[in-house]
Amino acid sequence: MPQLDQLSVCPRCEEPLEEGDRFCGACGADLVAAANGPRPPAPPVPAAPPVPPMPSVPPPPAAPPAAPAVPPAPSAPPPPPAPSAPPVPPASSAPPASSAADARPTPTEPDFPLPPPAPAPAEDPRLLDPPPSRSGDRRPRCVACGTGPVDGAGHCERCGHVQPRERDHMERTSKGVAAVSDRGLRHHRNEDSFAVSTGALPDGSPAVVAIVCDGVSSATRPDEASATAAETACASALDALPRGVPVRQAVHDALIAAAEAVGAMATVEETQDPTRNAPACTIVGAVAAGDLLTVGWIGDSRAYWIPDDRSARPARLTEDDSWAAQMVAAGLMEEAEAYADPRAHAITGWLGADAYEIDPHTVSFTPDGPGVVVVCTDGLWNYAESAEEMAAVVTPDAHADPLRCARHLVGHALDGGGHDNVTVAVVPFPVPSGRPVSG
Repeated sequence: MPQLDQLSVCPRCEEPLEEGDRFCGACGADLVAAANGPRPPAPPVPAAPPVPPMPSVPPPPAAPPAAPAVPPAPSAPPPPPAPSAPPVPPASSAPPASSAADARPTPTEPDFPLPPPAPAPAEDPRLLDPPPSRSGDRRPRCVACGTGPVDGAGHCERCGHVQPRERDHMERTSKGVAAVSDRGLRHHRNEDSFAVSTGALPDGSPAVVAIVCDGVSSATRPDEASATAAETACASALDALPRGVPVRQAVHDALIAAAEAVGAMATVEETQDPTRNAPACTIVGAVAAGDLLTVGWIGDSRAYWIPDDRSARPARLTEDDSWAAQMVAAGLMEEAEAYADPRAHAITGWLGADAYEIDPHTVSFTPDGPGVVVVCTDGLWNYAESAEEMAAVVTPDAHADPLRCARHLVGHALDGGGHDNVTVAVVPFPVPSGRPVSG
């Protein structure tokens, strides 16, 4: 630390100082800057009247101030000195002015240390000029920077942003049906899938098909299993209905076809290794055709009937293939108690090579008024389990705008925590004819 010159008084306010003081206790002046730094120039001194020459007194030296030499004592008393004005010291040797205004440091010398300037922020790579594209590069562009190509691992080669996967959020609409699927907030991928389409009966009247599947997370490749099952079941139903196959039989056959397709996915290693489970999923489907509504399922994905007249009673159309449902059916537990048990969601029916005997459930009924069928995975019904709870979150205009309703239901599950993948299809009944659905 630099040593202070010994100042006895503050150069700004003339407050007496003690040894070691760095700041004036009265005015706060920085004594380090005042003592060691360059001193501000003294104000101009008004000219004194001329001093008559004194032969007996030598003029003061022009050098820096020093004690004048003492003349030797005369043998006789010297004559009394003539009155005169005191000598004026040179301006360069004038002491620091005591005025507070004159003692202020110059702008180039602050009286406190300044922090170093903050480093410049890193330049956003999205604002940089894009690198020249390779000729014929047809890879997709980054959704963040808009220019960088996406590599095989899903990263932008320019800004590094990880790209969303196609299945993280999916929406589809067809005449008379809409579906939305979302990865949710806790899972690293979306293992749900769906397929929706509109076909025709032999008489040309429309038939709407909605299939929703939920991959079993403990199995291998559950996302592939759910996609295979949904596409196979939908294609099977669309092929059978125009040929005049009864709707309920067409739904049953579609579930069997989906089970066979998922079972065929298993490799030898997956079927023989006891530490691995073959690809597996659950399935639920609804077909609205004419005045008949048919539902089929295997597993714990569900379908609900929600009438447009909310004073009418809603209904759950499926019964879970699960441990909790078996306990309730056997009269061993109340429903609330069973579904609160940690084993509640252990399924007893699924599609896959290691599944037990495939036993599709199907049911048909004729609603007595307009409404919608909500076909969904447990990622939704965990947040609206009873038919009354589901009816409370279905939008009032669901029949007219099923896509908006499906989005709202997925949002309800995400707002509730989004612990699982969420998939829902909304099927208005009766089937609209000749009118496209918004979306």
